[in-house]
Amino acid sequence: MKFSDITHETYAALSANKVRSGLTILGIVIGISSVIAMVSIGTGASNTISSSIESLGSNLIQITPGAQQMRGFGASSGRGGAKTLTNEDAQAIAEQVADVEAVDSQVSSRYQITAKGTNTNTSVTGVTANYSQIRNVEVAEGSFISDTQNNSASKVAVLGPTTRDDLFGEGTNAIGQAIRINGLEFKIIGVTVAKGGTGFQNQDDIIYIPVRSAQRYLSGDQYLTTIAVQATTPEVMTQVQADIILLLLDRHKISDAALADFSVLNQNDILSTASSVTSTLTYLLAAIGGISLLVGGIGIMNMMLTTVTERTREIGLRKAIGAKKSDIRAQFLAEAVALTVIGGVVGIALGWLISFAVNLTGLVTTSVSLSSVLLAFGVSAITGIVFGYYPARRAAELNPIEALRYE
Repeated sequence: MKFSDITHETYAALSANKVRSGLTILGIVIGISSVIAMVSIGTGASNTISSSIESLGSNLIQITPGAQQMRGFGASSGRGGAKTLTNEDAQAIAEQVADVEAVDSQVSSRYQITAKGTNTNTSVTGVTANYSQIRNVEVAEGSFISDTQNNSASKVAVLGPTTRDDLFGEGTNAIGQAIRINGLEFKIIGVTVAKGGTGFQNQDDIIYIPVRSAQRYLSGDQYLTTIAVQATTPEVMTQVQADIILLLLDRHKISDAALADFSVLNQNDILSTASSVTSTLTYLLAAIGGISLLVGGIGIMNMMLTTVTERTREIGLRKAIGAKKSDIRAQFLAEAVALTVIGGVVGIALGWLISFAVNLTGLVTTSVSLSSVLLAFGVSAITGIVFGYYPARRAAELNPIEALRYE
């Protein structure tokens, strides 16, 4: 049986009952579009989380006070948390640990900020001059905090663009103006470039001041909430992390690492954990969409079995005039595959549109990959073969004499 003959017969058979064929195709469309949309959401979420972690710094290792627990980069223990890290610890890491590019001491908490009759509640982070290098922070206006301002505990501040807009109005030049933090006046010397919010901390809604100023005027002690360390290369991060742990254990007079009064987080470990979680989420979402595809496949089998019953006399007549079992099997299998391929093409287009629509909402950034499209198309064709084979085989096995007698 020629390919052109199969194509013509398939078109005629599917066109004979357009409503039933359309409803069967709709099941495949829903299944394929669900798979693509779900996978795109999961992939987009994974990319967003990875980008958020990477935007917080490169080759970053973060030390926080207190027992080891899973904290996100950019999160702080805040006032009232464990107090075990000091400026001397940070200085020791910078001087004694190999392959360290830069070290930043941080004190972070939230305060009510006032300026010219306006106010906002935001995070105030005391940092050193190394912060901008370690955390990839750029200054759009003015300058960032210097070592001189930090050593002298100057009352200066660098605002994130969101904080600047909240206090002075969108786009206002805030350089040289004053804000009050905890009742103390600080002079604005810079505004950072917008980076956008992350799942851990909005780097645009923040105020940076010298870390020694934060300790002297705000926290009232010499303890740190975070020490951020930048390794020279990604390859040495694990070794640097191990060296930091050994150094701090020795400085804090702790012999058992399990009793450490600090936590060390490696950026690569966070990325690996986040990737593992989001991959599981993507597989789960794909499985949910796959259920719809399974239902669509069952619909195809049901339609093809009904078609075989309705066309029993036609099958008997074809076999009587010389049609082989392989010809009958190929004909009905072609009809099933045609249904799924048509549904697959429409489903891919619909899935892409759904992903695009979700992306426009701004709630989730979706990402439709070529691999997911090819996978969806391949699954649709396989679905047609798997669920169409039994009805096709049943049609091919019909006895021609009994088929001709069928009413």
